[in-house]
Amino acid sequence: MSANAQSVIALLTAVDEDIPPGLEALEGRARLIHTRTVDELRAALDEADILLVTDFNTDVVEQAWPAARKVRWVHATSAGVDRLLFPALRESDIPLTNARGIFDRPIAEYVLGLILTYAKDLHTTRDLQRAHRWQHRDTERIEGQRVLVVGAGSIGRQIARACGAMGMQVTGIASRDRDDDPDFQAVYGNDRLQAVLPEQDYVVIAAPLTPATEGLFDEALFRHMAGHARLINIGRGPIVRTDDLVAALQAGELAGAALDVFEEEPLPADHPLWAMDNVIISHHMAGDVVGWRRALSEQFIANLERWQQGEALHNQVDKGRGYVPPTP
Repeated sequence: MSANAQSVIALLTAVDEDIPPGLEALEGRARLIHTRTVDELRAALDEADILLVTDFNTDVVEQAWPAARKVRWVHATSAGVDRLLFPALRESDIPLTNARGIFDRPIAEYVLGLILTYAKDLHTTRDLQRAHRWQHRDTERIEGQRVLVVGAGSIGRQIARACGAMGMQVTGIASRDRDDDPDFQAVYGNDRLQAVLPEQDYVVIAAPLTPATEGLFDEALFRHMAGHARLINIGRGPIVRTDDLVAALQAGELAGAALDVFEEEPLPADHPLWAMDNVIISHHMAGDVVGWRRALSEQFIANLERWQQGEALHNQVDKGRGYVPPTP
């Protein structure tokens, strides 16, 4: 597809956010209309060719979408696009692209850090330091430990590489079996998840939120985890049923959980997860490293250049599946 050099881009940010750094490079090649509310977006969509969304938790796009008469491309500066897959956009022929690739390695580093925190008991070390207590302890090795990555896409692959470099045994779960994957010892289809769960020391959720994954980790699935295993979720919060996780932790069905995403965000201050010693809570920040906003802008502009030259877009989402299909 092609567009003229002065494409009109409707930018939707959160109400308290400014224009992301790096988008000043659009000057001379596109006109940017910054919006934060439904009414502002409706007005902008009346003339926009492109919709650029940085607020991935919003319902504003769906509410304003009837005004999108000229839009020919939607880009999300996030890996997950579940909030944009409302029926009207999903069923249209308008391409949707995402930020695949920007967060992959930072998230993998974050996951490895969480595994090391559990294995080396770093949270207890910090607590003892604050209490001015000297208490020698033995810690665990991660070499040889078994990691299951649920969602063996681009983020999952980087997690596998990071863990594999530390001598861990990494298995993946994907939509279908894969033979001879270079980064996983084995990749199984979704139907094997329950069978392989009991063998794992760490279970990492890196899957997108789709109808197939929503509520996937529930009471029944937690019963199949080993009692010494730790769960790490850097995917999407609704993949885990929070109440079922709390019950499983209290019952000792798993040893701990490190959670970066939740069904409800922010996590309410009175939620029981905050007080659990075997739970590590972070604030939907696993992939957010210094410079990430500018990197997202640069990725979008590179794709805009392709679009304006009539070339195929990078990172085009399969809207039926809810994610960018893996490269063959």
